[in-house]
Amino acid sequence: MVNSTRSETHEEALEQFVLLWGEMASAWGINKTMAQIHALLYAEADPLDTDTIMDQLDISRGNANMNLRNLLQWQLIHKVHFKGKRKDYFTAEKDVWTIVSTIIRERQQREVAPIRENLNGTLDLLEEKGDLSDEEQAFQERIENFTEFLEMFERFTEALLPYINKKNLKFLKHLVKLAEMKHSITGTKAGINPPSDSDE
Repeated sequence: MVNSTRSETHEEALEQFVLLWGEMASAWGINKTMAQIHALLYAEADPLDTDTIMDQLDISRGNANMNLRNLLQWQLIHKVHFKGKRKDYFTAEKDVWTIVSTIIRERQQREVAPIRENLNGTLDLLEEKGDLSDEEQAFQERIENFTEFLEMFERFTEALLPYINKKNLKFLKHLVKLAEMKHSITGTKAGINPPSDSDE
């Protein structure tokens, strides 16, 4: 149910938003079409059916159905039923806090956690061998460093998500301010590297 009385400016802005969201798709781990469908449903006030989505984005039914299923799995869109209509309609989550929280959670579950688990498997393989050469030990250390970073990232996002879910903007602004103060104190904000241990 697309509003046919919209101004040309509105239509142009909508098109730009959909294209922009599609270009950003790789940043949050989905394909371009999936992002464009999400953008269209987010921008539209009323739910849209599959035929309208296909027409608006010039995509095939198979492509539309596949990406709608994926968006439903991500819980970024919801299916809507209207009395007397056989078609399924879809609408996107409109709350930006919920969207960000969902994207962070899904990326962590679908990408970060599996990578960390596979890296742990690589470490297990090296540990089972034992008596590692210098080259193997150096490789093991690099994998351990990577794994530790991913574990820290997971802990950070898990700690941060409750504040995003509660829309605690005050806390998040305070967190950003602390980070900015840290950069200012160390001189990194001005392009000056902080002193290393060897400089002290």
